[in-house]
Amino acid sequence: MQTIGEIIRYKREELGFLLRQVAAKIDIDQAILSKIERNERKPTKNQILKLADCLEIEKDYLLIQFMSEKIAYELLNEACANLVLEAAEQKINYLRSNYDNLKNENYLFAKGKH
Repeated sequence: MQTIGEIIRYKREELGFLLRQVAAKIDIDQAILSKIERNERKPTKNQILKLADCLEIEKDYLLIQFMSEKIAYELLNEACANLVLEAAEQKINYLRSNYDNLKNENYLFAKGKH
Protein backbone atom coordinates (compact mmCIF):
# COMPACT_ATOMS: atom_id res chain seq x y z
CA MET A 1 0.00 0.00 0.00
CA GLN A 2 1.27 3.46 -0.90
CA THR A 3 0.66 6.91 0.54
CA ILE A 4 -0.90 9.58 -1.67
CA GLY A 5 2.53 11.21 -2.02
CA GLU A 6 4.13 7.96 -3.12
CA ILE A 7 1.39 7.37 -5.69
CA ILE A 8 1.87 10.85 -7.14
CA ARG A 9 5.67 10.60 -7.25
CA TYR A 10 5.62 7.13 -8.80
CA LYS A 11 3.22 8.18 -11.57
CA ARG A 12 5.10 11.43 -12.25
CA GLU A 13 8.38 9.56 -12.60
CA GLU A 14 6.75 6.82 -14.67
CA LEU A 15 5.52 9.45 -17.14
CA GLY A 16 8.95 11.11 -17.18
CA PHE A 17 7.75 14.48 -15.87
CA LEU A 18 9.97 16.72 -13.82
CA LEU A 19 8.63 18.06 -10.55
CA ARG A 20 8.61 21.61 -11.94
CA GLN A 21 6.65 20.54 -15.02
CA VAL A 22 3.82 19.01 -12.99
CA ALA A 23 3.81 21.89 -10.52
CA ALA A 24 3.46 24.36 -13.40
CA LYS A 25 0.68 22.31 -15.02
CA ILE A 26 -1.39 22.27 -11.83
CA ASP A 27 -0.46 25.83 -10.87
CA ILE A 28 1.28 25.25 -7.55
CA ASP A 29 4.77 25.98 -6.30
CA GLN A 30 7.33 23.26 -6.97
CA ALA A 31 8.23 23.18 -3.26
CA ILE A 32 4.62 22.42 -2.35
CA LEU A 33 4.46 19.51 -4.78
CA SER A 34 7.76 18.23 -3.46
CA LYS A 35 6.38 18.29 0.10
CA ILE A 36 3.21 16.50 -1.05
CA GLU A 37 5.30 13.76 -2.64
CA ARG A 38 7.38 13.41 0.55
CA ASN A 39 4.20 13.31 2.68
CA GLU A 40 5.24 16.49 4.49
CA ARG A 41 2.17 18.34 3.26
CA LYS A 42 -1.33 17.13 2.50
CA PRO A 43 -2.80 18.10 -0.87
CA THR A 44 -6.21 19.71 -1.21
CA LYS A 45 -9.05 17.97 -3.00
CA ASN A 46 -8.69 20.46 -5.85
CA GLN A 47 -4.98 19.65 -6.17
CA ILE A 48 -5.80 15.94 -6.21
CA LEU A 49 -8.23 16.44 -9.10
CA LYS A 50 -5.66 18.46 -11.05
CA LEU A 51 -2.97 15.87 -10.36
CA ALA A 52 -5.25 13.07 -11.55
CA ASP A 53 -5.73 14.87 -14.86
CA CYS A 54 -2.09 15.79 -15.25
CA LEU A 55 -0.72 12.37 -14.32
CA GLU A 56 -3.38 10.34 -16.12
CA ILE A 57 -4.64 8.72 -12.92
CA GLU A 58 -8.29 7.74 -12.60
CA LYS A 59 -9.95 10.50 -10.54
CA ASP A 60 -12.04 8.13 -8.42
CA TYR A 61 -8.98 6.04 -7.54
CA LEU A 62 -6.93 9.06 -6.49
CA LEU A 63 -9.83 10.61 -4.56
CA ILE A 64 -10.40 7.35 -2.69
CA GLN A 65 -6.72 7.19 -1.77
CA PHE A 66 -6.75 10.86 -0.71
CA MET A 67 -9.90 10.64 1.44
CA SER A 68 -9.05 7.28 2.99
CA GLU A 69 -5.61 8.58 3.96
CA LYS A 70 -7.17 11.65 5.61
CA ILE A 71 -9.48 9.40 7.62
CA ALA A 72 -6.70 6.96 8.46
CA TYR A 73 -4.48 9.71 9.89
CA GLU A 74 -7.40 11.11 11.87
CA LEU A 75 -8.11 7.71 13.45
CA LEU A 76 -4.57 6.33 13.58
CA ASN A 77 -4.13 6.53 17.35
CA GLU A 78 -7.72 5.77 18.33
CA ALA A 79 -8.26 2.37 19.95
CA CYS A 80 -11.80 2.25 18.56
CA ALA A 81 -10.85 3.23 14.97
CA ASN A 82 -12.46 0.17 13.36
CA LEU A 83 -15.69 0.71 15.29
CA VAL A 84 -15.70 4.35 14.23
CA LEU A 85 -15.35 3.31 10.58
CA GLU A 86 -18.24 0.86 10.92
CA ALA A 87 -20.42 3.52 12.53
CA ALA A 88 -19.47 6.02 9.83
CA GLU A 89 -20.47 3.56 7.11
CA GLN A 90 -23.85 3.08 8.77
CA LYS A 91 -24.27 6.82 9.15
CA ILE A 92 -23.44 7.42 5.48
CA ASN A 93 -26.05 4.87 4.45
CA TYR A 94 -28.62 6.47 6.76
CA LEU A 95 -27.89 9.97 5.51
CA ARG A 96 -28.02 8.90 1.88
CA SER A 97 -31.35 7.15 2.33
CA ASN A 98 -32.82 10.12 4.20
CA TYR A 99 -31.11 12.95 2.32
CA ASP A 100 -34.24 14.65 1.00
CA ASN A 101 -36.00 14.55 4.39
CA LEU A 102 -32.92 15.79 6.23
CA LYS A 103 -32.34 18.57 3.71
CA ASN A 104 -35.95 19.73 4.12
CA GLU A 105 -35.73 19.55 7.94
CA ASN A 106 -32.50 21.58 7.93
CA TYR A 107 -34.09 24.14 5.62
CA LEU A 108 -37.13 24.48 7.91
CA PHE A 109 -34.88 24.65 10.99
CA ALA A 110 -32.75 27.39 9.42
CA LYS A 111 -35.93 29.35 8.61
CA GLY A 112 -37.08 29.07 12.24
CA LYS A 113 -39.99 26.75 11.46
CA HIS A 114 -39.10 24.00 13.95
